[in-house]
Order: sequence, then structure tokens, then C-alpha cells
Amino acid sequence: MSGSAVTPWVVGNWKMNPMQAEAKELVSGLKELLKNNPIKEEDCYLGVAPTMLALSAIQADFSSATRVIYTVAQNVSIIEGTGAYTGEVSAQLLQDQQIKFVLIGHSERREIFSENTPILNQKVKHALAADLTVIYCVGESLQQRENGQAEQVVLQQICDIASVVQAEQWQKIVIAYEPIWAIGTGKTASPEDAQAMHAKIREGLTQITPFGAQIAILYGGSVKPENAVELAACPDINGALVGGASLNAESFYKIAQAFAHTK
Repeated sequence: MSGSAVTPWVVGNWKMNPMQAEAKELVSGLKELLKNNPIKEEDCYLGVAPTMLALSAIQADFSSATRVIYTVAQNVSIIEGTGAYTGEVSAQLLQDQQIKFVLIGHSERREIFSENTPILNQKVKHALAADLTVIYCVGESLQQRENGQAEQVVLQQICDIASVVQAEQWQKIVIAYEPIWAIGTGKTASPEDAQAMHAKIREGLTQITPFGAQIAILYGGSVKPENAVELAACPDINGALVGGASLNAESFYKIAQAFAHTK
């Protein structure tokens, strides 16, 4: 079942970048591009995930844009509410700052910070309880792909959260498929390979939830203007989670433009 009727998302994951002055320039540049050549909100949702330190400032800067650009948290605590948890930021604290979106399950969090299924499930559960929309990242390693395990690994990662997502809460889930071997490497899955995986994810989602056909499935992994049009043309690729290219306003804008125009 195709998800081509789903409004695409283009989300920039800034990771641990950039410095404050560069961030202000980046925001200013993106606002200017959108002012001069608008991308309609109904054609493509836009979001940016800055560092936790910059969330509120970036959100305030985007408030003067000519269209809505959502601010996305890159992480959330496994702890709920408030309390004596030095260094943690809970879903409720994000909600209190009017942050409505959060990334969970990115491969860098899984690999570098050892975030396993129980930890990710706690994060998803608390984020949804705070009425946040979760952009849940899935993806396989190169070894897993070469061993023919890619689909099994990715579908299992989605099934892993099914136990903590209540029936109606699937409407607050966005899936981001990022083959680990393509993140920050310059390598990209071919449009055919990406579409095949997205179609398999779509099939899996429709077996888990009645909302499966409506859930946006984004592609991530060295997305750039040069490959965005081809990726956007695939019926089950409903947008992009953009890494390095999101640190350049023009590149990010062109990727958003590709998805808005194709859909």
C-alpha cells in the first residue's frame, strides 16, 4: 500500500552543531529563502532539530518566519516529570517549552550511547504521554544488509515499540528509515533499495495499526539536493531526515523543495 498521499516531512538534524552565531545565520538564511520563494505548509512540513541548548532560541527565531517551521528535540530522558536527575530533560519539560516533536532511536544514540530496546521504549512511552510526536529512527548496519537481514532488523525495531504505543498514539508516530552505513558517509541507498525498504515498512505498519497507511516514513542517510528529487519520486518515501546538508540553508531548502514539488 502506497503512502504517496501522506504530506511529506523534511527535518534537519543538526546533531552537535553549529555554534550560536552560525545557527543564527542558518535560521536567517532559511527564513529568507522561504520568504522569497515559499513552500506551502500543505505541500511539505518542515522541522529543525538543534542542540538541546539551542531549542528555545531557535524556536523563538523561527516564530517570525513566513510559515511554520517546527522545532524538534534530538533527545529526551527516560525519566518522567521533574526531579533530582542532573543533566536530564524530560518529555514534560519539552512540552512545557512548547516543543512538540522529538527524535528517538537514532543509530548514534543506539550505538554510541548504548540505547537498547527497554531504554527506547521508555523514551517513546514518556514522549507520547506528554503528547509529543515521536520521529522514531530505524535502520540496519552494512553487515546486516550484506547478510540479508535488513528487512528483519528494521521491522523488528518497529515491532519493539508496539508494546508501548497505544492504539490512538500511532497517529503521533513518524518513522525515519536510516541505513546506518549511509549516515554521514556520503553513501546513499539507491532510490530503488530505499523504496523497497519503505514499502516493506509500510506493509509492516499496516499490520500493526489501522493508521499504517497514514504514517509518514522518512528517508535519512546522506540526503542532499543532488539525490532528493529521485528519492522524493518514490511513492513510499514521505520526506527526509537530513543530516549534514541541513547545516546549509540553501541545501536544506532545495531538499524541501524537491519533496514539496514531487508530492
